[in-house]
Amino acid sequence: MGVQFSSLVVRKDISFEELRKRVIAIDFSNVVYQFLASIRQPDGTPLLDSKGRVTSHLMGIFTRSVNLIEKGVKICYVFDGKSPLLKKGEHKEREHRKVIAEGRLEEARKIGDVESMYKYSKQAVRLSAGMLEESKELIKSLGLPIVQAPSEAEAQAAFMSENGDVYAVGSQDYDALLFGAPRLIQNLTLSQKRRLPKGGYVWIKPQMIELKEVLSNLGINNDQLIVLAILIGTDFNVGGVRGVGPKTALRLVKQYKNFDTLFKEVKAEFDWKKIYAIFKNIPIIKNYQLKWNEIDEYKLKKMLIDEHGFSEERIDNLLARVRGRDKRQSGLKNWF
Repeated sequence: MGVQFSSLVVRKDISFEELRKRVIAIDFSNVVYQFLASIRQPDGTPLLDSKGRVTSHLMGIFTRSVNLIEKGVKICYVFDGKSPLLKKGEHKEREHRKVIAEGRLEEARKIGDVESMYKYSKQAVRLSAGMLEESKELIKSLGLPIVQAPSEAEAQAAFMSENGDVYAVGSQDYDALLFGAPRLIQNLTLSQKRRLPKGGYVWIKPQMIELKEVLSNLGINNDQLIVLAILIGTDFNVGGVRGVGPKTALRLVKQYKNFDTLFKEVKAEFDWKKIYAIFKNIPIIKNYQLKWNEIDEYKLKKMLIDEHGFSEERIDNLLARVRGRDKRQSGLKNWF
């Protein structure tokens, strides 16, 4: 879910040319659920192979990655590790929503309500351990680095960005800013439009959010931003303080210099210090490696074509775009 303060942040459109040769650390879980939710038939059926196995995530990862490589963007994927204990509430809430969606999906199927089938199938998306592992294998076959975070991927990616090893964090959520990421890139896709929940489309472009600009615009510091998020609600205290929205939270963090006094005043029903400590002291690894290799076409085709029955023509057409760059740049590995 992530913290919901989109109304408070300033963002600017950014072109792929501006991201050329920049390293972007992508929060894997954030994008994979996008693929699983969006790559499906009008009746909600996901992309399946001949054995009935879901392959929406593989098509999404492959297509998105090749498109970004062709655009000259250097990407790596960061995977979640063990979630903080305080995130159990969010996990339970997500599971509850999925169970409800699955029930409504079944009802929609019984009456042939295609629109509702599509809607509820997206809400019932699940990522299995097997899907997670084959996603890693696909990414490796594309020659892209994988960083396994000990805890939250966005925290790890934020550290890598602060450390100067990556230019920005790629995610639709804002949590990376709370972990100190200097830059956040949203809408990191070549698709120019996104389908709206109630039908129709909206045109989109990649957008960059810079932490310094956000703090300057709001007139607060990093610690106040974290407290603001806790008041609204994070994955570690779902719902936040009842009745407190983004604008009220901003006013409160400016009004109260002592955070203990602030949370007593709003009668918070949670220990704000424990949540604050997660954002300040979450485990990360410092000995990660970012190494780009050439695409292993044999391994990639064995997985996508031989194992899952993807169109060989489509795979070759996508790879041809990267092969062309490979030849012009004297090898993909050297180009990186």
